[in-house]
Amino acid sequence: MEENIVNSPAPTDFIRAIVAEDIKNNKHGGRVETRFPPEPNGYLHIGHAKAICIDFGIAMENGGVCHLRMDDTNPTKEDIEYVNSIMEDVRWLGWDWNKHMFYASDYFEQLYDYAVELIKRGKAYVCDLTQDEVKSHRGTLTEAGKESPGRDRSIEENLDLFAKMRAGEFEDGSKTLRSKIDMASNNIHMRDPAIYRIRRFHHYRTGDKWCIYPMYDFAHCLSDSIEDITHSICTLEFEIHRPLYDWFLDALEVKKHPQQIEFARLNLSYTIMSKRKLLELVQNKLVNGWDDPRMPTICGLRRRGYTPEAIRDFCEVIGVTKYNSLTDIALLEHCLRNDLNKTAMRVLAVINPLKIVIENFPEGVTDELDAANNPENPDSGSRKVPFSREIYIDRNDFMENPPKKFFRLAPGQEVRLRYGYFIKCESIIKDDAGNITELRCTYDPTTRGGNAPDGRKVKGTIHWVSVPNALEAEARIYDRLFTVENPGGVEDDYLNYMNPDSLKTEKCFIEPAVADAKPGDKFQFERQGYFCVDLDSKPGKLVFNRTVPLKDSWAKLQQSEKTN
Repeated sequence: MEENIVNSPAPTDFIRAIVAEDIKNNKHGGRVETRFPPEPNGYLHIGHAKAICIDFGIAMENGGVCHLRMDDTNPTKEDIEYVNSIMEDVRWLGWDWNKHMFYASDYFEQLYDYAVELIKRGKAYVCDLTQDEVKSHRGTLTEAGKESPGRDRSIEENLDLFAKMRAGEFEDGSKTLRSKIDMASNNIHMRDPAIYRIRRFHHYRTGDKWCIYPMYDFAHCLSDSIEDITHSICTLEFEIHRPLYDWFLDALEVKKHPQQIEFARLNLSYTIMSKRKLLELVQNKLVNGWDDPRMPTICGLRRRGYTPEAIRDFCEVIGVTKYNSLTDIALLEHCLRNDLNKTAMRVLAVINPLKIVIENFPEGVTDELDAANNPENPDSGSRKVPFSREIYIDRNDFMENPPKKFFRLAPGQEVRLRYGYFIKCESIIKDDAGNITELRCTYDPTTRGGNAPDGRKVKGTIHWVSVPNALEAEARIYDRLFTVENPGGVEDDYLNYMNPDSLKTEKCFIEPAVADAKPGDKFQFERQGYFCVDLDSKPGKLVFNRTVPLKDSWAKLQQSEKTN
């Protein structure tokens, strides 16, 4: 898999152009060292997949390395569960950090020393303002902020107070360490931002050793410097933080000064990317956990049946830009279909069954028909599909009073069974309420394989399964989680737009070729869509998730645009 990635042509974008120029000029000694620094406070989603592919991809393309670093500076929200899930997701996507696994918490002592150094240089001070008071002092975009009363404390007093903060002598929230920059700056993030806050929370790695924790902007740039990162690539919302990133490194005169470069984050239609909102869905049991197949999390996509190849392809197709936009989820599904079309085994399955009795086929006899496993892959071979007197077809493939151009089964009308014979509907069986319960048909034994020796043609081909040989399974039909294209951008509560039909569970009958299928195995249910065996499957009870329907709206749209 990694060999395929290496041999694929590297896409061109503005970040890669910057890196190429730096290598050309021997900046950083020609090295390329990037990092992917997730906060372990939730599961990764498709937006993180884009960042992962950029960070690891650029490093790999240039013979460099990419670090995986847990940005674990907020113990109130972090957990080892999230750390493990992040590692699993990055590996599943096809990337490996090898020995370059780090934690911001590895640097807590060093970060504390950096903070002390800032105080000694007169560039940090202990502030007594509460969080609300700090906010009121900050000012607005058109009005300068007010200086904290503690801003003019002596270096000695600040050193003493900061040491006492570490020793736990003050209550949570009673003091912060702030950088001394400019309360009149046009960039509000430069108005003496906090560096440390007091929080008595147990840290999943450092335990109760610390009661003060560094803020993200302080810890992140210095962690990059400590690890000798050359290019610190992040999403566009951090562009306004870049002056602060550079200020900390310059104020401390560190030897290693990485370059921060921002790109537009991924926004996907009918989806939310906010980890806070995704957590709300999980905690309020509006979905069945982080790996619910309706979730945009990487583990949710994996459970639904997405492949790492499809996600990497999608990330390459959407490219890297400086402009925020909304990407159509149909493009992601298009990339998935392209991959599954080449790899997924075809099988016959019926989700909405209608029974047929073929009156001129002998009772108790099973015929075996040849079926291609995957027409797109000649090496995939073939299998035998059982055929019998009783079969199921999809109820939607029959109409008692069809319109003129209905080419599937109807009274007196002939259709082709996939891989099988021509059959003709002779009569209809109904219950007392007038509902169709069964069809009586005849078959033409000379049409085995789907061709008539006399040259007659039929316009319809339908799928089916043999009743006595079919396996009963559960099919979970997933749809969009939200009913509006941009749920994150609505003015009222995004929860008002959850799709009540995002999951439907149906009974399914499927050919016996899948009897030994394991969770994660992928199939194309012919004419139905791509399906994946779910983790809930167990011997004797198969459960399938519909990964994606067969209809490719993205490809159709692209063809329409070319035509016009």
